[in-house]
This record gives sequence, C-alpha cells and structure tokens, in this order.
Amino acid sequence: MTIRSEVPTTHREVRLAARPTGAVTDDLFEIAEVPVPEPAPGQILVRTTAMGVAAVMRTLMDEQSAVPMPSYEVGAPLHGSAVGEVVAAPGTDFAPGDLVEHRLGWREFAVMDASQAQRLEPDLLPDPGAYLSQGPTALMGIGRGADVRPGDTVFITGAAGGVGSLAGQLAKQCGAVRVIGSTGSRAKAERLMDGLGYDAVVIRGEGPILDQLRKAAPDGVDALFDNVGGEQLQAALALANRGARIAIVGALAAQMSATETATTEIDTLSLLSRGITLRGMALFDHLDLISEWNRQFGQGLRDGTLTFPHVRFQGIEQAPRALRELTEGRHLGAVLVDL
Repeated sequence: MTIRSEVPTTHREVRLAARPTGAVTDDLFEIAEVPVPEPAPGQILVRTTAMGVAAVMRTLMDEQSAVPMPSYEVGAPLHGSAVGEVVAAPGTDFAPGDLVEHRLGWREFAVMDASQAQRLEPDLLPDPGAYLSQGPTALMGIGRGADVRPGDTVFITGAAGGVGSLAGQLAKQCGAVRVIGSTGSRAKAERLMDGLGYDAVVIRGEGPILDQLRKAAPDGVDALFDNVGGEQLQAALALANRGARIAIVGALAAQMSATETATTEIDTLSLLSRGITLRGMALFDHLDLISEWNRQFGQGLRDGTLTFPHVRFQGIEQAPRALRELTEGRHLGAVLVDL
C-alpha cells in the first residue's frame, strides 16, 4: 500500500556543483528542488528525518580517491548515512511509518530498492539520530583492532571527532588505566577530559606531538587507535611498548591534505623488533558490529555509562555548512543535520 497523500510533489536535494581544489567552501554545493520520485514495486520511498556528515565526504568530493566508496558526481546529489520514515512501500515487507537507515542522505525524500534500507527498532535508542553515530567504527578499533585490555595506556588520535569522542569512553570500559587523546584546541581538550574518558590530551600546534605524548604517557603506549596518521602516528610508534597493538581506522592527515598524497614514514625494523601489531581496518569488513553497537549504545545512553557528543543543524540547506564546519574542526563529536 502507498500513502502518496502525505508526500509533497517536490523536495530538495544537495548536489555537488564543482570539485574542490582545497578546503570545503559553500559554493561547491547547490540546492535543487526536484520532483519527489515514485517508488516502483519492490522499492520504498523514505522521508529523511536526519543525516550525518563525516570527514570522508570531503574525500569523496574528489574525482578519484583511495577510499573504497564511489566518489560524488558533479551535478548529482551527494550521498551518505541517513535515517527516515517509510511513506510508501509497494510490494515490499516494509510499511508506512517504519523507521529505516539508508545511504541516500543529502535529500529530503529518497527512493531505493527495499534491500538498500535497514529496518531500525524505533525504541532501541532514545534518539533516532543516535543511529548515525560512528560508534561501530569506535567499537571496531578499540575492541578488534587495538584490542584494548585492562591496565593499558591508550592513545586515540582525532579524539574530538564522531569516532574519537566515543572511542575514549569505550577504552575506559575495556579497563584502560590511562587514555590520551589528540585534538586541535585547548577548549576541546577540556571537554574530552570532562566525562568522555580522557585522562590527558595532546594538542596540535602546541609543540611537537612526540614531546607532548612522552609527557602524557611516561610509561609508553600499549594500544593506539589512529584516525589521523602523520606526525601523530609516528609519535605513537616511537613510544609504543613491546607487543603494542595499533589500529589504523582513519587517515585524516592525508584526507585533509591539499595534495591528498601525504604519507607516513614507518620504521618497519623497529616494529618487528618490538613485536608491534599494526592493522588497517574498515567498517565494511566488520558490519556485524553495527547491531552489537546499537544494543550497547542504547543501554549505555539509558543508564548513563555512555554519552553521545554531537551537534545538530536544522534544515537541508544547512548541510553544506555542516560539512564545511566539520572539516574546519569547529565541532566536537558527531555532526548531524535534521531534515
């Protein structure tokens, strides 16, 4: 059954107007008003209620990238994680009113094959927007990559982002005795140490990272959750204890580079002699963690053992600004846009 009476004839979508040559700017986007698509049998029409923005979206704006995701096309709408409500679902097992997650954000309405939507439990999380957290990646890196253990000293780079702001909390729950983060401002550092699991924070621009990390971790680093690479990864490797576990879950130093060719020099003999494990990890190889995280997150939010740092923008017209400000490092935690 379809319910077209609830659906307007047109909706808005955000398109890529031009490819960036450096930082994200507002003129790289255009907002177009287009007809609301009609679902064919076997498809669903979803009214998007919230979408997330992430640093990887800057990378996808380039024509080519090493990220195993399709790049955005000039003149076409962007895409990304979103949640919404089914309003029409002919010939499927979905029903109007179902809450779903999909990958066609950046538009107010989206039509897709039923197999492309994931049905969500509306009461599992106290806020449906929390389904857009980057917690599964945090859980992957802390649990499976860095294998954080009781008594560990853990270093988490990019600690103020949507991933890092959750990873610090998870590291503490795994028994880490000292959790150190990195960020770009003193204000963010204070917030990370105020209830987000961090005992100390090194700050980009306040002296060499290696010197700051050596002071924060005088007994060395047992586990690294790396979102950044570059100088921060090198500093962690220099101070890594024997048997340290390194999870590479992001590469912001390269992603945010104007040339996107930034590399990190690693002394492989040193890794070998100290028995250090280094793992590159991507969530698409660990999709089973999504449902596990949602259950854990819902319980943690309700009993107060986990928090969801995030900022929200209102209206699809604010989506370009949300991505721009995220890449400028203006916010702590996840960045969401309510539609």
